[in-house]
Amino acid sequence: MAGGLDLVLVLRYRKAVTYGFHVLLGALGEHETATRYEVRFGETAEKTAEHIRAAGGTRVLVLWSFYSPDAAALAEELGRIRALADGPNVTHIAGGVHATAEPVQTLDAGWDVAAVGEGESTLLSLVDALGDPTGIVGLAYRDKSGQIVRTGKAKQRPLDDFPGFGLKWDKFNALEITRGCIYACRFCQTPFMFSARFRHRSVANVRWHVDRMRERGLRDVRFITPTALSYGTPDEEPNLAGVEELLATCKEGIGPDGRVFFGSFPSEIRPEHVSREALRLVRRYCANTNIIVGAQSGSDRVLGAAKRGHDVEQVRRAVRLGLEQGFQINVDMIFGMPGEDRGDVAASLGLARELADLGARIHAHTFMPLPGTPWRDAPPGDVDPETISEVDRLSHRGALYGHWQKQRDHAVRLAAAAEAYPRPGRSRTILPTIPGLPTIPGPPTIPGPPTITGLPTITGHERRAGHDSRDACDSR
Repeated sequence: MAGGLDLVLVLRYRKAVTYGFHVLLGALGEHETATRYEVRFGETAEKTAEHIRAAGGTRVLVLWSFYSPDAAALAEELGRIRALADGPNVTHIAGGVHATAEPVQTLDAGWDVAAVGEGESTLLSLVDALGDPTGIVGLAYRDKSGQIVRTGKAKQRPLDDFPGFGLKWDKFNALEITRGCIYACRFCQTPFMFSARFRHRSVANVRWHVDRMRERGLRDVRFITPTALSYGTPDEEPNLAGVEELLATCKEGIGPDGRVFFGSFPSEIRPEHVSREALRLVRRYCANTNIIVGAQSGSDRVLGAAKRGHDVEQVRRAVRLGLEQGFQINVDMIFGMPGEDRGDVAASLGLARELADLGARIHAHTFMPLPGTPWRDAPPGDVDPETISEVDRLSHRGALYGHWQKQRDHAVRLAAAAEAYPRPGRSRTILPTIPGLPTIPGPPTIPGPPTITGLPTITGHERRAGHDSRDACDSR
């Protein structure tokens, strides 16, 4: 055994998923267990393999977390790591939104175990059990006969039950203040992984975190939430008294040299929640000069099909109010939504131009059929040449940004994977195609990644993993 240890936890530690790992470490750091364990950080594939080899014969759990667009590339990396370091004592466990939504696909891609649902309790149980998955809730794996064992979804716990970052390892991040989302937009993974309800971290618990940050010399407080102005409410109506209590205690806790950010990355504000009163609260307590507003489409027809819960006029009003109050407004928009016709596309482009002319910036995305969402089986987002030209014009004048082009590639791969793992009987709630409309040509075929054992061979043409981690309403 490595230094008398019972268990070595190796995190495949990538910048894109540090938030999720820090939450797991927060839970682990306060957990009392008889297991003698050590945590090691694999910043690269090679470093990960090096940690596995250094463990010798000690039981090793390699922890992975990734969003759906990254799944194919990381399956390839998993193969490389196994070639560099492997053994009967090594178990690779995948967690996060993709593993939760597609556990069988995850196992077929090469991982030994898929963690299904929220990972804090599951990880603690695995550590107590020295890595043995038998009987632990929140897992999917194959038994010795090759049959898939599913132990259900991990139990959801109040956010106050676990710290929001890994103090023991000095791993900090934006603090998750709300998990889950009542709006259940058809393209977003968040409500379907965490449930379509809000769970808020209490103000007292948030303040405890801010105090710990200040003790360690940290000065910036940021929040992870699917909809910032929903903090403290169970429903669609903002609780501005609750928001003010949150912001006031954070401002006091971080001190005169600290800064609080709210409604900017990595969170956003729903357009119908924007009001002068809300914006003045942000101005009073917070340091951010920009706000992210989720619009998603310039077509009321598309917004209705996507179950967004607001209309285009509310987007216009939110942008005007934000600019009036002196904020830079960044507007999320998704192109290539399922069932869009030329009129819907024109409406979105028209809104993008209108808002850009007012002074807003457009954060552009391409629709991706994300696993675990009602639109999982929708066609990949397509952007016609005329739209591409207009988006490029906005980009060149500094009015538009985003990874929408890369997301076109991801969308195709996700659609191919969904086709290879069909879900019969699932309702897409997609807009009907309008008869008589000319077909919009797609982009040229793009070769897919190299074939990976267990993954379908994907070739072809490509949105946001709920849509990033932020580019995933994926909250993490």
